[in-house]
Amino acid sequence: MLDIRGNTAKATTIRAWDITHPSPERLPRRRSRVVAVMPAYNAEATLAATLADMPPGCVDEIVLVDDASRDRTVEIARQLGLRVLVHERNQGYGANQKTCYREALRLGADIVVMIHPDYQYDSRVIPHAVAFVELGICDIVLGNRIRSRREALAGGMPWWKYLANRFLTAVENLALGQNLGDFHSGFRVYRRAVLETIPFERNSDDFVFDTQFLVQAVYFGFRLGEIPMPVRYFPQASSINFWRSVRYGLGTLATVGKYWLHRLRLCRCPLFQRRA
Repeated sequence: MLDIRGNTAKATTIRAWDITHPSPERLPRRRSRVVAVMPAYNAEATLAATLADMPPGCVDEIVLVDDASRDRTVEIARQLGLRVLVHERNQGYGANQKTCYREALRLGADIVVMIHPDYQYDSRVIPHAVAFVELGICDIVLGNRIRSRREALAGGMPWWKYLANRFLTAVENLALGQNLGDFHSGFRVYRRAVLETIPFERNSDDFVFDTQFLVQAVYFGFRLGEIPMPVRYFPQASSINFWRSVRYGLGTLATVGKYWLHRLRLCRCPLFQRRA
């Protein structure tokens, strides 16, 4: 089992300023304004470690949206110098992302990085993912957690979650004409035009928001790509339980079905109508 306590303790001295404003000689050669957003819920034990792994200068600003956490997430985020927005009541994972993206657009982001503050996804890859967008190779970059079955299971992914991921990803690739290895990653990088085009405000406030967003991206013709993403599964990392995963899977299949019904003009679905 992964022990993150040492990293967390060490990282408490890291402030957002150190990540977004390093000394000039350490600045990466970026042309774009990059804003990282963190949809947070009870992340006090892992937030600092996630920040500590971010390469200096990889983003210009970090926004954390707290979805009515019951721990010290907000206090710690403010101590670390993050821009913090707070939901007074728990609104759901999808609603959290909506707030994240509205704020990133308001801040003038050219590229938006979405990473969970639970230390599950490896934040060291941020500049590499951003580069694929900045170079015009992709409009959206995902972190692929599943390079091999052995690696995924050895990393702690539950076997039922692995099987569900493989099944749903295969269905989505076939139905949407894509060739991604992991349609359900929580690490994503978006070009600004993606967020300005996709009507994400109409999406679910629950976990199926992520699936709806990618299906919408395919519908509107954006280019999806991915990079290898080391992940960690441990008690403090956020994860939905089996029955909520079943609900999520059914929602995923329903979204793919709506996509085809809309394409075949058998019904009009608001998810696939461009933002006003």
